[in-house]
Amino acid sequence: MSLDTKTILPVLRKPDLPDGSRSTQMKRFVGDYGIILFFVLIVALLAFTAPNFFTIDNLISVVRQSSIIGIIALGMTFVMITAGIDLSVGSVVGVAGLVFAMLAPRDGTALIVPLIAGMAVGLLVGFLSSALIVWGKLLPFLATLATMAIARTAALVITEGQVVSGLSGPAEWLGSGFVGPIPVPVIIFFALALVCEFVLSRTKFGSHVYAVGGNEESAKKVGISVTRVLFTVYLIGGVMAAIGGVVLTARLNGAAPVAGTGYELQVIAAVVIGGTSLFGGVGTIRGTVLGVLLLGVVMNGMNLLGVSSYYQQGMQGVILVLAVLLNRWKSD
Repeated sequence: MSLDTKTILPVLRKPDLPDGSRSTQMKRFVGDYGIILFFVLIVALLAFTAPNFFTIDNLISVVRQSSIIGIIALGMTFVMITAGIDLSVGSVVGVAGLVFAMLAPRDGTALIVPLIAGMAVGLLVGFLSSALIVWGKLLPFLATLATMAIARTAALVITEGQVVSGLSGPAEWLGSGFVGPIPVPVIIFFALALVCEFVLSRTKFGSHVYAVGGNEESAKKVGISVTRVLFTVYLIGGVMAAIGGVVLTARLNGAAPVAGTGYELQVIAAVVIGGTSLFGGVGTIRGTVLGVLLLGVVMNGMNLLGVSSYYQQGMQGVILVLAVLLNRWKSD
């Protein structure tokens, strides 16, 4: 049987309200353009209220600062579309960055080996999380909470709580370098976003991800290997978190065992703000990119306005709650 998005998704989605319904039209409009309009509104507001916000240097800085969270959020999008969640990403950032820093030669040669080793850490944690979920029948929340603790403990044990620093110039370039006027982390972020967008929207695997998130039982009935899909999305999430850890380590010219602490909230907030449903079956990479940039713009604007960092964390929580309520309203 040949399976594609057109044959799978209509079976799994709830029937739409009549096209002429004003409520339906409003929800479709909000779903298609709400995040874009809100993003434009925030940018316009900060352009008039925050000093030096609307300058080339600051806007590039916003995207560069958001790129690491963005890379991790790309992987989280796959996971959350399947109605899962991955709380281990912050710990993966820490341990993958440490492995990269410890193996990276100080003379800058053979960077491919530490890069592969760092991503292998992400694959390992992703495999463990998916094994606990698929074979251990644990809820994704509990499974990834466990792997979060395991990965963070591994980082502390490997380094005995010490910071690893002193990377070579080529290694540091991955986080601090430029290609023309564009920072390397930004290039990595958008290149990975294009690849992920293609996979989700143009491949059979992408349609299977949506199908599993929309209705797992129905997906099984039409011949989709739910086990394979779940293993793959958590492996993708682990690799993306590891890449984020490598870029963060390169940017800071060092790695700490506590690096990435608290990234889970920022990543989940960015993905949900971008329109991905916590209940699965809905989400896009384009939306996630906009959600990442929106959070980055808000945080940058509050910095420029002199808002305390204590309030900034609270604002992330407020935005996340509003995004969840909006997504629930759209799906009703």
